[in-house]
Amino acid sequence: MQIKALRFFIHVAKTSSFVETARFFGVPASSVSRHIAALEEDIGQRLLFRHTRAVRLTDAGERYYLQVREALELLDAATEIAADKDVAPKGLVRINAPVALGRLHIAPLINEFQQRYPAVTVELVLTDAFVDPVQEGADITVRVGKLADSGLVARSLGAQQYLVCASPAYLARAGKPDTPDDLFKHNCLAYKGHLGMQRWYFRRSDQERYVPYEISGNLQSNNAELLVAAALKGQGIVLFPSWLYAADAFRKKKLVCLLSEWQASVVADPADIHLVFPESRLRSRKVKLLSDFIMERVGSPPYWEIT
Repeated sequence: MQIKALRFFIHVAKTSSFVETARFFGVPASSVSRHIAALEEDIGQRLLFRHTRAVRLTDAGERYYLQVREALELLDAATEIAADKDVAPKGLVRINAPVALGRLHIAPLINEFQQRYPAVTVELVLTDAFVDPVQEGADITVRVGKLADSGLVARSLGAQQYLVCASPAYLARAGKPDTPDDLFKHNCLAYKGHLGMQRWYFRRSDQERYVPYEISGNLQSNNAELLVAAALKGQGIVLFPSWLYAADAFRKKKLVCLLSEWQASVVADPADIHLVFPESRLRSRKVKLLSDFIMERVGSPPYWEIT
């Protein structure tokens, strides 16, 4: 059994394409097909369903894919460890991150990292869907919210902080709320996702429990950036994570922070933002270098927090 055949199989499983795999490795598609056919013959199992327009894994292929991918990752990590430490890192790192957080903060840091280590290829996937790092083959996953009890390793980037804001134009027209109860009289721009309308929670101190407030307004969206843009145009009051908008918006007085004596959240039990890894991936030098780089650049507290 050849390592090359296993690598071809893993890439076909991820891309559902013999042609894309052949292009990636710089070989004819017939060569990829021949290697995988030989692999199936060696193990005595059909691994792929081959259709005219698509390729997908069989049940046996799904199980084999997870095991082989982990074995190849361990092999690659061992090769990295054995290599000279002074040799520049190279190879692929897969990162998964929420759409807005990834676009605003992770992507620029990756660009900076690759200027230092140009031989490292990064595959950045942005999605707000919950992702299983092991199932998806992600080396680094940026996760916002509570972590499930799992075999994953996590490093905290800092607490998820929320801001309640409105534009000066809106406040001149509608007045300024002094307490969360006053929000009932205001036009609140609310996030509405697959779980329904997002609640707003407030408390005065760390010693208190968060209390939910049912807010309402004339604009709901599953895109937080759209809601902030509407607030900037004077449409209403918005609650959003501090990383979502640059601090210079407040320095330039485009937005005004409200209810500063209160702590805000969108869940009753808020959690940190984490970098999450399958344990085996931290053995990879390039993965550790990139995760250390992100942690260092974000800082503590995170650079996006308003001071």
